[in-house]
Amino acid sequence: MKDLSNDIINDLLVKQLTGELKPEEQGELAQWINADADNKKYAAQFALLWDESKKIAAKSTIEEDAAWLRFKEKVRSNDADRKVVKMRWAWLRVAVMVVVVAGFGLFYYYTTNQKARQDVMLLSWETTSNTQTDTLPDASVIVLNKNSKLSYPSRFDDKKRYVSLEGEAFFQVTPNKEVPFVIGVNDITVRVVGTSFNIRSVGGKTEVIVETGIVQVTKNGKTIELRPKEKVTTVWKDTALQKEDNKDELYQYYRSKKFVCNNTALSRLVEMLSEAYDAHITIGNERVGNLRLTTTFDNVSLDQVLTIISETFNISVTHKNNEIILQ
Repeated sequence: MKDLSNDIINDLLVKQLTGELKPEEQGELAQWINADADNKKYAAQFALLWDESKKIAAKSTIEEDAAWLRFKEKVRSNDADRKVVKMRWAWLRVAVMVVVVAGFGLFYYYTTNQKARQDVMLLSWETTSNTQTDTLPDASVIVLNKNSKLSYPSRFDDKKRYVSLEGEAFFQVTPNKEVPFVIGVNDITVRVVGTSFNIRSVGGKTEVIVETGIVQVTKNGKTIELRPKEKVTTVWKDTALQKEDNKDELYQYYRSKKFVCNNTALSRLVEMLSEAYDAHITIGNERVGNLRLTTTFDNVSLDQVLTIISETFNISVTHKNNEIILQ
């Protein structure tokens, strides 16, 4: 295909589209077009861009074409000013070529990106009653807790790997310094390169806990860095963003099937048990909630856990309708 910088071919094509092509030029242009299939394609695309540019120009509130025609008729009435017409035509051709070259660039950009948009689909991965593990397009491994949802593109772009989360998930992100991995959850953004961490979002409260690597958490323009065994907990629309040490491993329960307590407040354990077993467990008074426990419950039933808690702290476990009360 002829290069766009070929002024002769482009000039002939412009003249053909404006109806000012001379007979000898018509033969020259026809010979060039018929000489090669790429030339035919180029001429067709040139005409298409010309038509599209006319449609765009027609929408303008300023009638440049009408003004130019009035000017040209006035000038043509005076033979002495024909040089001005030629000069204006020369400038017009330059302007047209600028538009055409830009048009081809836009045409290429549009068609290329349109194809990319068609190729890239937004996928939604949602769980109900079971935890699931899957691999994203970049080979990052995600463990999605039950009643959670992850949305992501079928193919990541070359600037960032963006996903959005509702609920809870553990991320084992494939390292790529050039393309960071970004998670949107509630009103915060979590940004990593290659690391492992847990994000839990329930009732407007979001918790990020880091196992390996460095994680950046951003909210309301403020960013903090979390390192291994550090976490941040923030509430929806709250401006606070303060990191702290993570003192238990309860967040791992849906992956390990274990509840690991390390001087853990009973209120914290009850929160995790309620979520894991779809139960409504409450604490009757503040004293019971502040009791601390160091042990591991490994793949046991809720009744077994409650029995051990009752015997350890000498507290009662009462079942009332659909509620379990510790006091």
